[in-house]
Amino acid sequence: QLQLVESGGGLLQAGGSLRLSCAASGRTFSTVAMGWFRQAPGKEREFVAAISWIVSRIYYANSVKGRFTISRVNAKNTVYLQMNSQKPEETAVYYCAAAFGDSETQFPYDYAYWGQGTQVTVSA
Repeated sequence: QLQLVESGGGLLQAGGSLRLSCAASGRTFSTVAMGWFRQAPGKEREFVAAISWIVSRIYYANSVKGRFTISRVNAKNTVYLQMNSQKPEETAVYYCAAAFGDSETQFPYDYAYWGQGTQVTVSA
């Protein structure tokens, strides 16, 4: 089992920045890919970014490229999501997830473990 706990969510104005953290505990963290997803009310869960444990492999949704940065520190069992220039339509619950393997995939079904989510609200 791998437990994931997100933190860092909150309220910010459009154009602002926020950094989310996801702390992992339990089984080995450093050999699986990690991803961030988000889900707005009434919408499906949406892929945001993913990173393999070989950190040269990173994958972003087109909507966040150039504004968001995913990173991980395996020694701390933590993955981060730096979000800049945020938009009101990006208001959502943000989830981190650990993949079944080391593939930085965009598909939720490739992820075995999920955190409880952290709310990010971007005001206009």
